[in-house]
Amino acid sequence: MGKLVSTVFVTLDGVYQAPGGPQEDTSGGFTHGGWSFWYGDDDFGRFVTEVFDRSGAFLLGRRTYDIFASYWPKVTDPANPIASRLNALPKYVVSSTLQAPEWSGTSVLGGDVAKEVQALKERTDGELQIHGSGALVRSLIDLRLLDTLHLLTFPVVLGAGRRLFTDGAVPTSFRHTGGRVTGAGVSIQSYDLAGSPEYGSYELPEDA
Repeated sequence: MGKLVSTVFVTLDGVYQAPGGPQEDTSGGFTHGGWSFWYGDDDFGRFVTEVFDRSGAFLLGRRTYDIFASYWPKVTDPANPIASRLNALPKYVVSSTLQAPEWSGTSVLGGDVAKEVQALKERTDGELQIHGSGALVRSLIDLRLLDTLHLLTFPVVLGAGRRLFTDGAVPTSFRHTGGRVTGAGVSIQSYDLAGSPEYGSYELPEDA
């Protein structure tokens, strides 16, 4: 059975909206698009290539799917490690409104997301990968379906935009499995979902 693996870019204040360009996603009046661009050094590129090399299929939220579908089909260089995978491998988009996706290899998941995603995990060779798609990632963490989260934190604060984790998220603990920091200062940390948090106290015992 394949693992469900998410890779998300966030700012220091937890914003994941529109990392790739000014016009990528301006919803909500967001004016800071493209905040990840200047941190894309060789270290960053190597990590992204490593991730895509493990992909077996892709699961995307509707907003991220539309962004990807408007760009990656136009990148036709077979040596491009991202485009070659995205264009050739199966893509699944969670949407109740998308009817006839034009990007080759796309299927729409419009039913019980938990059941459909679990079925995808069971039949995917390699990783079932989510890129971006913050709202979908949150829901899959809440449903305990996500296996691994690669969280890339960029050294920038925006003060506006959609946050990855918001009030109302299901309390969740993670186990750190590895990490590195790029030359440009991006913290790349990998976590496996561990379950519910455990709680304790630093208070001294009353009889101390």
